[in-house]
Amino acid sequence: MGETSLVLDALRRIRQTSGVSLAFAGMVAPAATRKRRSVRLEQFVGPTVGALSGVSVDVGHGLGGKVVSVNRPVAVDDYLRTPDITHRYNPVIATEGLRAMAAVPVIVDRDPVAVLYGALRTDDPIGNRTLDVLAMEARTLEQRIVAQRTAVESAAAVPEVSVLRDRLTETYAQLRALARTVDDAAFASRIDRITDMLVEQSPDAAVPAISLTRRERDVVALAALGHPNARIAAELGVGVQTAKGYMRDAMRKLGASTRLEAVITARRLGLLPG
Repeated sequence: MGETSLVLDALRRIRQTSGVSLAFAGMVAPAATRKRRSVRLEQFVGPTVGALSGVSVDVGHGLGGKVVSVNRPVAVDDYLRTPDITHRYNPVIATEGLRAMAAVPVIVDRDPVAVLYGALRTDDPIGNRTLDVLAMEARTLEQRIVAQRTAVESAAAVPEVSVLRDRLTETYAQLRALARTVDDAAFASRIDRITDMLVEQSPDAAVPAISLTRRERDVVALAALGHPNARIAAELGVGVQTAKGYMRDAMRKLGASTRLEAVITARRLGLLPG
């Protein structure tokens, strides 16, 4: 699934959850300088006459261009009249009959890569619920884009590096399993400290915004080794449904739709070795 497909999935959820008249998005086109970049509108969910399709929104202009320039969400109650944006794109907005509108940036590695929009064809203002939905979908999309890019990079990685990473993950999982079997609390604590060292980040690294419980780390680590749910449950000494529950919770926290995506995201965040 490419990044444009991930964006389209986000738009479907935005429209279904928020009830906006039209959910649409554009990818940020690269350029020689930041000021010359643009947002090309190509994906739409909801009724549209097609006036916006293919429009390139320049950075600093219109709603999407402002969002890219300030790197934060922006909402307007009446696109055609608000003093908060430029009105270069009023003709196409009027043709579509759109009024209230909100847009949020999708930021990867501190750089906007896309803009998600939600728009109404009524006089109603954009409510906090719609803004929350847009923001949540933008954050989820960021995680999925990063996971997808990491997967591509991992597929092209040097074989020796991949082997070493898998060995570290297996060592991590085995040490975590050993800690669960020993009766000596002090010894178990020492093992825990060793496993923490395997995923320890440098002092300058940012603290991950996502926190997994030890059980959730365990199931993701075992999934990274390719173990099915039955074996993960056996390794943890719990029922299969319980193991599945831990995995679901971990995937939800990581914003992952698959086990592989959860493993990749956990590694990127320093929650697993690799």
